[in-house]
Amino acid sequence: MSSTMQRERAAARARLERQIAEKLEKAKRRRQRTIIAGSVTAGLVLIGAVVWAITANGGEKPADAAPQDPGCVWTPDDTTANPDLKDVGAPPTGKAPAKGTQTMTLDMNIGVVEIEVATAKAPCTAQSMTYLANKNFFDNTKCHRLVTDGIHVLQCGDPSAKGTGGPSYKFAEENKPDKTDYSQNYPEGTVAMAKAQAPGSTGSQFFLVWGETPLPGDYTILGKITKGLDLIKKVGAEGATEADANGLTAPKSEVIIKKLTITPPQS
Repeated sequence: MSSTMQRERAAARARLERQIAEKLEKAKRRRQRTIIAGSVTAGLVLIGAVVWAITANGGEKPADAAPQDPGCVWTPDDTTANPDLKDVGAPPTGKAPAKGTQTMTLDMNIGVVEIEVATAKAPCTAQSMTYLANKNFFDNTKCHRLVTDGIHVLQCGDPSAKGTGGPSYKFAEENKPDKTDYSQNYPEGTVAMAKAQAPGSTGSQFFLVWGETPLPGDYTILGKITKGLDLIKKVGAEGATEADANGLTAPKSEVIIKKLTITPPQS
């Protein structure tokens, strides 16, 4: 073989080796870029997870930065739409005393009934009842409803005696029982607040439980009867009238609150 041909073959082999080397180098760089890109993506995912965790946990305000409890809020009711509402103003807004108990006395035509008000557990309700009592809101009003079937309650606190009356404001429920057995929510002797179906519709009407009364825990417990339960049970035993046009059954023996008074809170 001539020397010329040998040189040409050597040159061709060298070019081939360079080409192979260049291809191997490019492939190596591609693999490195792929590994780096994968590492960066993983890092971003990790960073994203950390940010999410901080946002999820740190997004909640610490306890000391929680919104202030506005206290008792009295929502105006529409006296134009409901002429049975009695406007005597509203209690002061803000925090109500949330301690101790009060004594609510019903001086009735059937005798005296005393109620221990759970002021510490239902401070806004206690404040509202105290305010209305001081305005003589309940004086000379009829207990307009007696239920003797399914539940056993005497309902009072409506100056119109129609079941549609109350003050010119309403407020939220509180001190609600949570028993799964409804018969345990409002045991005999309980005094609780009546309300409309919507939440935050408590007003002035209340009911005295004189027998088994299975109800869901939707109604504020104001307190319990400490004196005169026998008087209420006697009214219940005497029965109720036929339902009127509004479906109300009143006591056959008329029950009138001559005077309702409430003492200041007692520790």
